[in-house]
Amino acid sequence: MKKMGIPNMTEKNREQFQSDGRLIETKLSQYFATRPRWGMLHEAMEYSLLAGGKRIRPALTLAFCRLFGGSVDTALPMACAVEMIHTYSLIHDDLPCMDDDDYRRGKLTCHKVYGEAMAVLAGDGLLTAAFEVLLDPALTEMTREQAGEAAFVLAKAAGHNGMVGGQTLDIMELETTEQGILELHQKKTGALLRAAAEMGCIAANAGEAARRAAISYAEHLGLAFQIQDDLLDAEGDPQLMGKQTGSDQAAGKQTFLSILGSEACRSRVQKETELAKQSLAVWEGREYLCALADWLENRAY
Repeated sequence: MKKMGIPNMTEKNREQFQSDGRLIETKLSQYFATRPRWGMLHEAMEYSLLAGGKRIRPALTLAFCRLFGGSVDTALPMACAVEMIHTYSLIHDDLPCMDDDDYRRGKLTCHKVYGEAMAVLAGDGLLTAAFEVLLDPALTEMTREQAGEAAFVLAKAAGHNGMVGGQTLDIMELETTEQGILELHQKKTGALLRAAAEMGCIAANAGEAARRAAISYAEHLGLAFQIQDDLLDAEGDPQLMGKQTGSDQAAGKQTFLSILGSEACRSRVQKETELAKQSLAVWEGREYLCALADWLENRAY
């Protein structure tokens, strides 16, 4: 997979994003370094978890914590937990019984390297490790109240009313209208982005107004992100994407692109990006999160 720069960001914002990325990568790599090794299980978990990616969800957690005056040290376990959940979902999404994909982030998918059974277990391991990271007092500076609230928010977003529910709608192929696809992706993609933003608020002990703003930002960002994903699946460069493109059309999936068309999709991405930024209009220090939204609007992977 080719490495891309981060256009549409000032040098300061770019450095912040890259610094957060290094911090997240380092922390993720540390979580399993001293744990007992059970066959290839941890190797398979680390293979997917440390394979790179944009790390948007953990970046949102850190960014909202910072925006509302919290400590990044408090938010970091939450950021890593949400990335573990996201990675587990990708491992399972790629399985033959789901999307049957061969490549992810420029590498063979987990089941292609370790087999289907070990890939299922690696996903299960990351799912449960996320909550261990949140709730183990030895791994975090959170208060018990913060840890419990963050765990609840993440569990709700990841479960049957969130990401898993969205994946269910996806495999049932019921999404034949714009509203149906919107509901699917509000669960499958949007729920975890909302949780990432809300956990940043929890880490900062932010008030209700701040949390509403963060959730609104994440909802609009999530929709823009998904529509852009649909466009990239049809028009993107597989080398930049790190995976096969054209899979939605090949599978006959209904997407925002198939229903709205490319011109309307691009217009909707722009609109949702602006709405995301407007959600933070009254908050000083919002420039980084606005720059992040602009970058995602114009990303090529």
